[in-house]
Amino acid sequence: MTNANYGKLVARLIGAWFILALSLSALHVFSTGPNQPPLAFGLAALLPLVLFAIWYGRSEAFRQFTLSLNPRTLTLIQSWRIVGYTFLILYTYGILPGIFALPAGWGDVFIGATAPLVALKLATSAHRKSYLLWQVLGITDLVLAVTLGATSSLLSPEAVPNSAMTVLPLSLIPTFAVPLFLILHIISIAQARRWHEHAPAGERLAAA
Repeated sequence: MTNANYGKLVARLIGAWFILALSLSALHVFSTGPNQPPLAFGLAALLPLVLFAIWYGRSEAFRQFTLSLNPRTLTLIQSWRIVGYTFLILYTYGILPGIFALPAGWGDVFIGATAPLVALKLATSAHRKSYLLWQVLGITDLVLAVTLGATSSLLSPEAVPNSAMTVLPLSLIPTFAVPLFLILHIISIAQARRWHEHAPAGERLAAA
């Protein structure tokens, strides 16, 4: 399968994934009570990562397709995370608990605001370490947000319940956006790890 065919296939899969997450959210599959573990959320967040890891590990053609993607484009997509300021607004109105909304919101705002600069200035072999550090920070923000979102009721029982994250439209964040952004970070790191081995090719890839 050519890279163009892989691109069309991946676009269709992402579209189907979004529709599935939207449909399950509309059916309240992810709704949980205050004392119930978010098992459906955990499965929705982890399954795409597991499937990606299996596909990446077992298919050389798919692996080469992901490594051929433009690292600047992958990084620029993370700019969407600046909408994390919504968490801060919802916290202000008492809809989300601060233990989750504040670190998740500010973390996303930082990653989203700096993504264009990182994409334009750091996505080259000359700035490989800085680029990798930013990618790791982006992953840390997402993992921390998911962890705090799942455990906020245990860590701060007196706080506002995090139930708003289990219904539309916020439910699409942990079930679709978070795993997708994590996959983009993972691909970017895999690309950058090769830059020190093939610096000229990495430079051409970044400038493509």
